[in-house]
Amino acid sequence: MPPGPPPDPTLVPPSPDVPGALDGATVAITGGTGSFGSTMARYLLSRDVGRIHVFSRDESKQDDMRKKLADPRIRYFLGDVRDYESTRDALAGADYVFHAAALKQVPSCEFFPQQAVKTNIVGSNNVIEAAAAGGARSVVCLSTDKAVYPVNAMGMSKALMEKTAQAFARNRPQSGTTVSITRYGNVMYSRGSVIPLFVEQVQSGRPLTITEPRMTRFLMSLTESVDLVEYAFHHAEPGDLFVRKAPACTVEVLARAVAGLLGDDDPEIRILGPRHGEKRHETLLSREEMGKSEDQGSYFRIPLDARSLEYELYFDEGDREASRNVDYTSENTQRMDVAETQALLQRLPEFERLMVPTG
Repeated sequence: MPPGPPPDPTLVPPSPDVPGALDGATVAITGGTGSFGSTMARYLLSRDVGRIHVFSRDESKQDDMRKKLADPRIRYFLGDVRDYESTRDALAGADYVFHAAALKQVPSCEFFPQQAVKTNIVGSNNVIEAAAAGGARSVVCLSTDKAVYPVNAMGMSKALMEKTAQAFARNRPQSGTTVSITRYGNVMYSRGSVIPLFVEQVQSGRPLTITEPRMTRFLMSLTESVDLVEYAFHHAEPGDLFVRKAPACTVEVLARAVAGLLGDDDPEIRILGPRHGEKRHETLLSREEMGKSEDQGSYFRIPLDARSLEYELYFDEGDREASRNVDYTSENTQRMDVAETQALLQRLPEFERLMVPTG
């Protein structure tokens, strides 16, 4: 049985709010021109935020974002999290830091794992250290379900990113910077998502290409990913890990749901086979993490194990209840059928202009 029912996938709950928390604050976003970063920037502009530092390595995307948003509260910083000096400059003066910069494509990280190490591990350490040196109050690091029982280089590097964040919290308990982690599954219609590919294939009359029909994936909207990160920002203790409960569906169901919304109820499907480093099912929380998690409604909170290396000072008899827990996976969470998946997709702004008129 799944570990607690996820929230209704057709509803996006309002973000938890701490009145005045962002008023006049300076917020830095690494990977600020990516799907999450640009969504977070637009959200922050709707608040009374003082300034936003958008940090990324793509000057073209920065120029596009500058023209599209045209807001004097945003300052753009060109650089790379691999480079400490440029990271330090971008985070200087930031009250809050959202760390979204990463190499996220599983196949490319499989072929170039050393690049994943440099960006996802070394780069994340640079962000945390620079944020702390600059006096940031909070750093929220974005992770992925692929970091749990990782079988690919991207997941392994993200797992070590999580360990890097937790080590900072464990080793510097007096720091004024709270470092926490959010972990989530596939973000729908984000850059690299399979959904835009399905849309393109349907619109061009080509077969839908899927890897493995029975493969399952958690689904989350960009809005929900922002909610999760903001929840961590408001509620985190040093080293906390937060996960949002989420529904899942098979890759075949997702493909058929997209095609149906675009007017093709019986699409041709071509099976390619799994890509390098892909799992059949993803895991958001291991059973060990579930054993010490706190159910906070729409979210799970997993507190930091803050013990020192002097294990002789501690005695753990073992939690028999924890041993009965199971992993929280895309196989045992709420599984959506085509109609339920379509209801979720219809809430995405990207589908508003794509929907086939009815009636």
